[in-house]
Amino acid sequence: MFQPSADAIYGFPGAQLLERVDSPFQRIEVWDTPRLGRLFTLDGRPMTSTGDEFIYHESMVHPGAIAHPGPARALVLGGGDGGAARQLLKHREIERIVVAELDADVIRLTQQYLPDVHGGAFDDPRVEVVVGDAADFVARASIDPQERFDLVIFDLTPPDSPAASLYTPAFYAQIKRVMNPQATLSLHLGSPYFHAARVAALLDDLCASFDTVRPLATFVPLYGSPWMMASASDALDPAALTGADVADRLSARQIEHLKWYDAASHVSLFASGAAARDKLSQFLKPLR
Repeated sequence: MFQPSADAIYGFPGAQLLERVDSPFQRIEVWDTPRLGRLFTLDGRPMTSTGDEFIYHESMVHPGAIAHPGPARALVLGGGDGGAARQLLKHREIERIVVAELDADVIRLTQQYLPDVHGGAFDDPRVEVVVGDAADFVARASIDPQERFDLVIFDLTPPDSPAASLYTPAFYAQIKRVMNPQATLSLHLGSPYFHAARVAALLDDLCASFDTVRPLATFVPLYGSPWMMASASDALDPAALTGADVADRLSARQIEHLKWYDAASHVSLFASGAAARDKLSQFLKPLR
């Protein structure tokens, strides 16, 4: 059973536990479910399932990547399941992807049990896996002028987890030192229904740190709710792309075999429904 907030709970009847590991950082569990296939949890929180991971990963990666005129280098913070790296590799301009994952056991277990999620991404020579604290990697990279990235993906545990210090203006200032001038940052915020105040606070901090911040949302079955994400940049605005723009870029870059993201879904990502807007209206300030 999963509890997204104090007054809500949901689960997957018939789920079978395949493996449980208490790593030095967290409890990792891999489950097999009748509805969403295999999924893994961290400290009891659902992270990824084979049945719907493409919705989350495609939404996190492609809007920012398509907005960029030629993304060559990407940094994934977290992302030990390989799903974000797999999506990034669909962009043929990509020359290097660094995946900075804290927990080697996450990599080991998801490589073993969730091959549909990673798709062998970590075997690609363009992907470099760095095991350790993502903040430490960013601190080292910030003083190395060779370590600059066009795309940064926060594929981390939620903002109310031990990763909380990475969802702060102080860390955004540091991450900006490893971002190229046209770079975009993508991160997930939470549910507008279960985490409205948290989402609003995160957006406020992003707006204080970046010139252009665009919230986006889509329904992710594993999370039991519409799920909000954001794109942040000092130069690019993915929400300014029309459906025709996205279709042209997908075609020109020969990006194929996506399950969810396309020209129509790009536009819908940035068009939050009235219910979500109303839920957040008491918290949100106008976004730039």
